[in-house]
Amino acid sequence: MVSWGKIVLKKKKERSVCNRHPWLYSGAIEYVENAKEGDIVEVYTAQKQLLGYGHYSPRSTIACRLFCFTAESQSIDAVFWRKKLENAWQYRQNLGIPQKTEAYRLVNAEGDYLPGLIIDIYQDTAVMQIRTAGMQCMKYTALSFLVERLGIAHVLEKGEILTESTWLKGNKREVFFKEYNYTFSAEPLEGQKTGFFLDQRENRKLVETLAAERYVLNAFSYTGSFGIYALGGRAKHVTSVDVSKAALEKAQKHVAMNFPYARNHTSIQSDCFDYLRQISKDSFDFIILDPPAFTKHISTVERAARGYKDLNLKAIQKIKAQGYLLTFSCSQHISPQLFRQIIFAAAADAGREVRIVQILGASPDHPIDIYHPEGEYLKGLLLQVE
Repeated sequence: MVSWGKIVLKKKKERSVCNRHPWLYSGAIEYVENAKEGDIVEVYTAQKQLLGYGHYSPRSTIACRLFCFTAESQSIDAVFWRKKLENAWQYRQNLGIPQKTEAYRLVNAEGDYLPGLIIDIYQDTAVMQIRTAGMQCMKYTALSFLVERLGIAHVLEKGEILTESTWLKGNKREVFFKEYNYTFSAEPLEGQKTGFFLDQRENRKLVETLAAERYVLNAFSYTGSFGIYALGGRAKHVTSVDVSKAALEKAQKHVAMNFPYARNHTSIQSDCFDYLRQISKDSFDFIILDPPAFTKHISTVERAARGYKDLNLKAIQKIKAQGYLLTFSCSQHISPQLFRQIIFAAAADAGREVRIVQILGASPDHPIDIYHPEGEYLKGLLLQVE
């Protein structure tokens, strides 16, 4: 049996681990034995009862990320990791996701019991984001699985804290893929996240069902994917607004790929806050707000909340009666409850009747571990404004 490092917890600090929360904070640890950055460690109570296994991160406030909860000794080897990858693949197969799209998330970190690892698939290309030193140690097991099990031809390890972006197999600057009936392209090296916002797939599909005969504003449009679904849903007109000229050019490219003769799409380079302040009331009866994260740290949550409120207040004030507002937050530190409170405050200040039509989240290939609520980073509300 391989000998692992060891973490022993302080007295009465085992509750979160017993509740299967995968993050173990440094303040709960009494002492560590024979472990360095990235090592696998056994986690014990103060009474020396084994609770599970995780990766050690001494320089982080999250000192250990657990990937196995057990009171029994385990063999943590390539077979162990490959089984987790196979389970992740079977989960997507059971949902029928590979039949709906050529681009999907294969591994969603804690949601697939592989904390620190993200793997997104774009047709014949895979993009891995490895966020801990511990997961660095199993990347070649993941590479082997992607190539041998899924037939992936190109594998990029996209740079995170620990490494620069590196092609582990092949090399593909741009990959084209189908999502439902639409064609998109992603640039794994250059694009945000792994190249595309796969978590919004089902929310884009929702837009398609609601857009008919509406004037749609796609704010923070990035490369225009919400707009493509709106056009496919027979919107009267779609306006894509983003501060990035390069993003708008990519959005226009996506329009040309899917609707080469479309005359009902306009791109506007602008700060979205400024644009919403300047437009006249009733210009749009469908507004989509999908901004980047306004906070990445708990210390700036209050400021971020003010930003979300201001943004949604302007949209609620300007949208046409009976219009739809589709609004999101992808800030991890903005909880679903706080997000609803923010939207409530914006609606109250606008003085209009607003009702929730649907509560939204990430696509089902982004599962959330029920014991890890922090994994619910994407919150969305479909609202109707009277």
